[in-house]
Amino acid sequence: MKIMSEGLQKVAGDGMRNVLSAMTHNRFLGVLTGILVTALIQSSSGTTLMVVSFVNAGLLNLAQSISVIMGANIGTTVTAWIISLLGFKVDISAFAIPLLSLSLPLFFSKKTNLNSWGEFVIGFSLLFLGLQFLKDSMPDLQNNPDALAFVQKYTDMGYWSVLLFLLIGTVLTCIVQSSSAMVAITLIMCAKGWIPFELATAMILGENIGTTITANIAALNANIAAKRTAFSHFLFNVFGVAWVLIFFYPIVNLVGYILTMHGPDPRDLYPLINQLSLQYSPEQVEMLTGGALITNNAEMAGLQATLTSMAGACSIGLALFHTLFNVTNSAIMIWFIPLYVKICELVIQPSKKSEKKKSFAHLQFLSTRMLSTSELSLLQVHKEATSYAQKVREMLRMVQLLLFTEDTEDFERNYNRLQKYENICDRIEVEIVEYLSELSEGDLSSDSRREVRVLMTAATEIESMGDACYNMGQIIKRRNDNDIMFGPELKKRLQEMHALVEQVVDHTIETLDADEKTPDLFYVAENLEHDVNNKRDMLIKENLHALDKKEYEYPESVYYLDLIDEYEHLADYSINVVEAITGKKHVSE
Repeated sequence: MKIMSEGLQKVAGDGMRNVLSAMTHNRFLGVLTGILVTALIQSSSGTTLMVVSFVNAGLLNLAQSISVIMGANIGTTVTAWIISLLGFKVDISAFAIPLLSLSLPLFFSKKTNLNSWGEFVIGFSLLFLGLQFLKDSMPDLQNNPDALAFVQKYTDMGYWSVLLFLLIGTVLTCIVQSSSAMVAITLIMCAKGWIPFELATAMILGENIGTTITANIAALNANIAAKRTAFSHFLFNVFGVAWVLIFFYPIVNLVGYILTMHGPDPRDLYPLINQLSLQYSPEQVEMLTGGALITNNAEMAGLQATLTSMAGACSIGLALFHTLFNVTNSAIMIWFIPLYVKICELVIQPSKKSEKKKSFAHLQFLSTRMLSTSELSLLQVHKEATSYAQKVREMLRMVQLLLFTEDTEDFERNYNRLQKYENICDRIEVEIVEYLSELSEGDLSSDSRREVRVLMTAATEIESMGDACYNMGQIIKRRNDNDIMFGPELKKRLQEMHALVEQVVDHTIETLDADEKTPDLFYVAENLEHDVNNKRDMLIKENLHALDKKEYEYPESVYYLDLIDEYEHLADYSINVVEAITGKKHVSE
């Protein structure tokens, strides 16, 4: 799974961001995505593992992940239909081994993209080869009569049998860690007449609960969001099974009724085989249910054809029940996703110890656990850089408050906030650069390595923007300490400069947050920076004329020009961020 995931990340690159954004745009698209991915890879466990890793990396939130998991539950029903319609001849390993051989030339290719494709295909092949081994390693009930006798002993306890076989399905799926494999085994058991159709449907319900163990195991060492995602998978399936159990027999009878409209009733197979076991020897019963085609005995041949038809009805009936359960459950539960989110947040809360152990305490979107998903983590670094720039934008707003605040207490309060933000911004820059340094030691594509360098540059420039804001705060504080105040005209000019620089910073945040870093974003920033430079030059000239006319004292002019310079520096740092992100070069004036 790790090899496949890393290969996929490298192949997708920036495209992964657009895919993830599109597939979870709303809850219905999330469900559709879960269906398609699971139907393609034939493993709801595989889909759920991917979702948990995406949530762990911060690429999906809890609500988005729940919708994808709902879709995965529907997608996994495709396995039962394949087996029902094509027979029990689906051998995933038959495709996995040839794929492995085809992927080796790609894996050793000198081209990065082909190499990544090879890595993805190898991971894909090994994943499903492993799932096939798990399926093949399950005990063969046909050759273990003691185990079979144990199962049959508890088929006539009414509703208690339903609960028991639900538990058996859950436990066996936990052991195998593949609901698809267990669905196949359940279909075989029912088609062979080892268990009644009703109890096979109960096992199917149990398998829906058991399959959640995979995600919960994967999330043991993940972050709090991933643990909540895994728990939501368990919660969703348990709630679904709970309401189905209330209407269990009516639903099973509905499935039987639908099938009798077009063929035999699957509920009749188990009683018929029990009746035949009283008339024929175990060898003959085995021949009738799974042996070679009988041609020398008309009566036996007719019975075999009847049993084969009923076995097919059982397979289709279980596939239909599995699909009805998951589709109906998702259709009902999709409206309660916000409630699931609240329950998961209430049940699974971060421990104080885990919060203290965070390596990147000031970062919103990054954690040490994300380093295992190197390629996808870069998206989160972009989010972190955007959040970082927004903090600087807030510092710029505080500067404006300091400029026009006359109340001493308000000034001190805002200045202390600015000082606090400056300390936080310094620490954020260190943490982002440290994270990127660790990330660069991982298995990254050449494009991603370039992106790491770009993000390091951006983080440094954003920190310089914060320094410029703090410098302005210090200038204003020194001015106040010296009992110097700006007149209305100077305040007006500073407000104009401030508004212009605000536009530059806002555009920088927009560039960081943009899905596509187009050259147009750079050209807009460059024009804004020219406007700032022109405004600075004009204000300097106006200042000289004002001093000549003695419109204000020279000390006021000193603080005024210092602020103008810092505003201009802030705009320069800001365009440096846009330059780094868009890859365009700015010609300094």
